[in-house]
Order: sequence, then structure tokens, then C-alpha cells
Amino acid sequence: MGIRSAWRELWRAPRPVSQPEPPRPRRMRMYQGAQNGRLLSSWVSDGSSADAEIKGSISRLRNRARQLVRDNSYAAQACRVIRHNIVGTGVRLQAQVMQQRGNRLNHRINDQIEREWRKWCRKDSADVAGRLCFADIERLVVNSLCVDGEVFIQLVRKPFGRSRVPFSLRVLEADMVDEDYQGKGANPRQEWRMGVLLDEFERPLKYAFHREHPGNAGFGVHRPGKDHMILDAADVIHVYGPTTRPGMTRGVSWFAPVVKTMHHLDGYCEAELVRQRAGSAIMAWIQSPEGELFGDGVYDDQRVMSLQPGSVQYLAPGESVEVPQMGASDSGFQPFVNAMLRNMASGLGVSFENLSQDWSMSNYSSSRLSLMNERDNWKVLQYFLQENFYQPVFDAWLEMAQLAELLELPTYATEPERYQNVRWMCRGWQFVDPQKEVAAYKEAVSCGFKTQADVIAEQGGDIEDLYKARAYEMELAEEYGLKFATDAEVAAPTVDEDPQQLEAPDEPEESDGGDPEENGTEGD
Repeated sequence: MGIRSAWRELWRAPRPVSQPEPPRPRRMRMYQGAQNGRLLSSWVSDGSSADAEIKGSISRLRNRARQLVRDNSYAAQACRVIRHNIVGTGVRLQAQVMQQRGNRLNHRINDQIEREWRKWCRKDSADVAGRLCFADIERLVVNSLCVDGEVFIQLVRKPFGRSRVPFSLRVLEADMVDEDYQGKGANPRQEWRMGVLLDEFERPLKYAFHREHPGNAGFGVHRPGKDHMILDAADVIHVYGPTTRPGMTRGVSWFAPVVKTMHHLDGYCEAELVRQRAGSAIMAWIQSPEGELFGDGVYDDQRVMSLQPGSVQYLAPGESVEVPQMGASDSGFQPFVNAMLRNMASGLGVSFENLSQDWSMSNYSSSRLSLMNERDNWKVLQYFLQENFYQPVFDAWLEMAQLAELLELPTYATEPERYQNVRWMCRGWQFVDPQKEVAAYKEAVSCGFKTQADVIAEQGGDIEDLYKARAYEMELAEEYGLKFATDAEVAAPTVDEDPQQLEAPDEPEESDGGDPEENGTEGD
């Protein structure tokens, strides 16, 4: 009975439920750049928005870029190259107002607009402080874009200096806009973000400016009243970019990709310089039983020893010296510096030759290719400034000039866009190989691929100004009875022309039949 009972109890006991095996992890296909592993564990990346990334970096990046431009020769050269290639001596305005009837330019109105614009561009009129002419303001805007990533221009509708147009510009640094000014606006759909009030479509409505520069604390300047000055977006031109992500409210320094590399290279060059200087200064060490007779002094509880070229240093009894090997620099110094400079040139969009001022490793073909690629970058930035700086300034100036009754624009109230049509003549560049390029341009014009205006504009000129100057030269030469090779009647034959065809034709031989009229026949 014991066995039967045990067997019966065994079958009555609940059977253990078998647990299902956990599912095996499913192996997913992914890009190698998105995988995690031992070699990529230190790669930190997140999905924050553009403004979130800017908010945590904008101030420090801006200050570090400014320090580099102040103290680093390569950073200063990069700013110089960018500034001179985009603006140069200044961008000129060419009015393009058309006649109401016919597809022709209205020269009277265009000349009037250009004349008043040139008067306003003087430094006592264009700048509220009376220090910068408009060309200087252009270069300052480009320099601020390069270093700070953005710049603010306040439109002050008051006359300054000799200007009769109640309009002037005030250039403000990026520090003047409080990036910590945030929160909801008066309308629930509006939001303050880094000192800029945005509507529901992220269109700027207002800007929150500091009344004083935050860095002026050392001067003890303080004005009583509110800490911020709120300006409407219609009175401010915010130039920043070119934007790299949607939703960017503020700009980022163009030095952001290279600021770390530049800092480390600066320290590396400084260490190499100190090493060479110390190695060339010490001549000998002398150990005397009396010890050191004259010391160099103590600074911060540390013994200071001065090293000068040709110096002889004395040691105290029992002291010994181990001189590090400070010989000539190894052969890898210059290649390493060049590699870092190429890295910086790529990040800033300039050529290695322009950044380093080293043309020893380039030939004509490589230099020309580098310059052509670089000039494409300058043209893109020139167009960017036309849309974001030059045209908004001109539109505001034209409105105030018309209100001041300095321009006779009959239909400005009903069609202002007709008079806002202008052409900005940005700086051009000289030929790399004048003989070949002039021949190529001549062929392109003769084939109809380009116009003379296109060729002249690529060199930074204006065809209308060129024709006026050319006509004046021809009149002056005719007045003095002079002729040059550029005159049509004395122009030299081109390469494609046969010089023999330019000679005077031989006299036609007389036919035996005599005069056609006398023979009663008709000539050909």
C-alpha cells in the first residue's frame, strides 16, 4: 500500500509548467556609423535641436574664436582672406529702374538714385558714430560673420552728418542680444528664444538688446533704467549663417569646426619655439665648490634661472644637471603643420596656399584649380550678403530718401518694387592666365555663349561705366589727334585672320572687250 499511495500522490501533484525560452535577440541591419562597440563607445551624439546645440555653445565658441583671431596668425590671415575676397574695396550699386514703356533703362532716375546713394555712403552719414563709411561697414559685417557667426545692424531713421536722408546704420555685436532672454511672449503662440521673439512660424518679431555691452563692466559704465532695449524686427537686420540646419535662430562662428585644432596647433608651435630657443641659449654648466655666487632670484617660491644666448650657468655643490636633447627640430614638424593647416583650410573654405601663404608646393595647374574652387565659395557668400544685407539696407534707405523728397520717383507709392530693382557689383578677380582667358572670353562672346556685360562683371566692373570711360577716351584722343591700336581703323589683325587678306587688292586687269557700257553689255 505504501508504494501505491506514493505513486498516486505523485500523479496528483501539479506538474511544473515549463517556461518558454526567452526570444533570442533579433539581429538588425544598420549602418556601420550607427553601430556601438569598443572603438565607438566614446562617440557622444544626441538628437537635440539646432537651437539647443547653439544655446550651450554660442558664447564660448564666439569668445574662443575672437581669442584666436587676436593671437593666432593663421586665424587672422583666414579672416583677412575671407574679408578681402568677399568685399574687397566695397560693393557698388547699379540701379536698374526700367521705363514704363519699352524695355529700356530709365537713365535719369538710375543716375539720380546712384548719385544720392554715393553721397549717403560717406562715413559721417552711413554710420551713426561717424567712424565708418559704408565700405568699412561691409567689411565689419563680413568679419563679424566669420568670427562671431552673426551680426546685428540697427536701422536708425535719423539724419547724421551731411546726409539729408534720415537714415543711418548702427552695427551691434552678437553679445548685445541677450541669449538668456527666454520665455513666452504676450501671445501664447509667441516665444522668446535666445533674445529673439518668434511667432508660430518662427519669424522674428522683436529683439532683446542689452543697453550696454556685457563686457563693459570694467569701465564702470551703468545707465539707470531697464536692462534691456526691445527693438522691432523691422528696425533690425540680423545677418547670420549660411544656415546649416532648419530652425536656427542664432548664428555660429565659422571657426567652430577648426577652433580646437587651431588651439592645439598654436600650443604645439609655441612648445617647438621654446624648445629651439632654450636649446640655442645654454652654452655651458659650471660646478664650483663655493656654489652659486649670483642667483637669478626666486619667484612664487621657486628658483628662477634665466637662460640667455651664450650664457654660462653655475651649480651649487652636490648639484648636477641633466640637459635635455634640444637639438634641431625633427623632420616631421613642417609636414605636421602643413597637414593641420590643410585641415583648417578645409573647415574655413579657403585654400591652403592663401591660409599659409606658402606657394612652394603648387604649380600653375593646381594653383588655378584651387583659386577657381575658392572663388565659387566667395560668389556664394557674395550672393548671400546681397539678399540678407545689401538689399534690405537699400530698400530702407530708398524709402527714407523718397520721404525726404530727394528722389523724383513718380509711382513709388504704388509700385515700390520697380525702384528697388538694383544690381550689386561685387568684387571680381583678375585673370590667372590673361592671354588664354581673354582669348577664351572673346571666343565665348563671339559665339553668343556670354555677353560683354558678363565678362566685365566677372572682373568686378560695370559695362556702362566702361563704355562711358571708353567714349571719353576716344573723344580725348580725337581732340589731340592720337590713334591707338584699340581704334577700329588701326586695330591689329587677330590670330585667326590671314595677314595677306588684309593687304590692298591688286588692280583689276582690263578686259580686251573694253568698257562694258561702250560694248553695250551689262557688268556683273
